Amino acid sequence: MTFPMALAIIEDQAPIRETLNEYLCAQPEFQCVLTADSVEGFLHALPAAARPPQLILSDIGLPGLTGIQGLPLIQERLPEAQILMLSVYADAERVFQALRAGAVGYLLKNTPLAQLKEHLLQVAAGGSPMSPGVARYVVQAFAGHPVPPPMLPLESLLPETLTSREMEIVRGIEDGLSYKLIAERHHISLDTVRNHIRAVYRKLQVNSKGELMAHALKRRPH
Repeated sequence: MTFPMALAIIEDQAPIRETLNEYLCAQPEFQCVLTADSVEGFLHALPAAARPPQLILSDIGLPGLTGIQGLPLIQERLPEAQILMLSVYADAERVFQALRAGAVGYLLKNTPLAQLKEHLLQVAAGGSPMSPGVARYVVQAFAGHPVPPPMLPLESLLPETLTSREMEIVRGIEDGLSYKLIAERHHISLDTVRNHIRAVYRKLQVNSKGELMAHALKRRPH
């Protein structure tokens, strides 16, 4: 393994992409050679990269081609690259799809930045890391057991000023739910969800879902 490793990041939400880029690119083990907001954007910018990426950290829920759909296209261009998927989803089916398509690991977006760095180094060393919640899903799926909802640690990272209902709304966002699905989950109106969202954004001084996830990432210990 030769450092620094050429790293690329594919993430459509600018606050999360900037948080990942700011932290990972400051690490001596990595040289960030490319950041993109889509698979298509990554492939378009690839010829101009300073070095061919050796490690690629890619979101799954991307505009245009999903991260999973983009895997074979990226591998065709970069057959030696190791691709680690990042997602808000921990369901076994999505994990299997990513691994079958060629991903070497699968992490949740709430993975602390310092752990994310360690997981990338594991990939570079030949490992296949998974977040604990994802690993639990995979093991239970193989065993044929019902898969319980994942543990969501956001409440320990956000200010105590949030009400219990606001925390429920935040957990819905972390689960990747739309405002409509959050409303259906809690049997409240769409307008009520929007009112809670505005209150959460005001208290946390953020303006979007991406900034909310980035806010949680930054509050985790490095």
